[in-house]
Amino acid sequence: MLKTATVIRHVAFEDLGSFADTLSGRGYDVRYLEAGCDSLDSARDADLLILLGGPVSSNDEGLYPWLGREIRLVRDRMDRNLPLLGICLGAQLMARALGARVYTAKSKEIGFSPIVLTEAGGRSPLAALAGGPVLHWHGETFELPDGAERLASTDLCTNQAFRIGPRVMACQFHPEATDGGFERWLIGHHVELRAEGVDLGGLRETERNERAGLRARGAAFLRAWLDELD
Repeated sequence: MLKTATVIRHVAFEDLGSFADTLSGRGYDVRYLEAGCDSLDSARDADLLILLGGPVSSNDEGLYPWLGREIRLVRDRMDRNLPLLGICLGAQLMARALGARVYTAKSKEIGFSPIVLTEAGGRSPLAALAGGPVLHWHGETFELPDGAERLASTDLCTNQAFRIGPRVMACQFHPEATDGGFERWLIGHHVELRAEGVDLGGLRETERNERAGLRARGAAFLRAWLDELD
């Protein structure tokens, strides 16, 4: 019987990317739920839940009431020690579910650069990402939740990844966004890129040059984490 991987997607072009093939190859039936539109009932008991990124703030419950429902879903799954992976906004929602503060970072972090692994990170599945860049795309960050283990940092953000045991993993960066569809990100985030003065051509060229390595390391990370769930 196929295992179920429920994926909460906050914006259409930020999907599973290169993670899709790895999940399929490991016997998961992937099902997307569109944030704010679909019921989250089926996510409660899924074998695996993945929360993807998006441009809204995890603090914007007044504007987007469904964020509160996602936070409660995350808290429920963590209370029951069910597998959960959060990416970018997903990681920030996990931090909030654990009572940690999510706040505006000292500057936006957009582009490709390495993460610095902590000692714990070097023993974790994130070790597969060492030796090359990852994609960063966020303007907020979070405090390390109580009981969580810091796994990675950058100069701009002390808390880039954390976990609670082997089943709960949060990554503020994007290890999945390397499936050849990066141009969708550049189109979808056009206003933000222009406002921040980001070199669009340079960003595009870096992704193209690094794509093979990004994909290989991202897949290795996900496989290593899935191994810990078995």
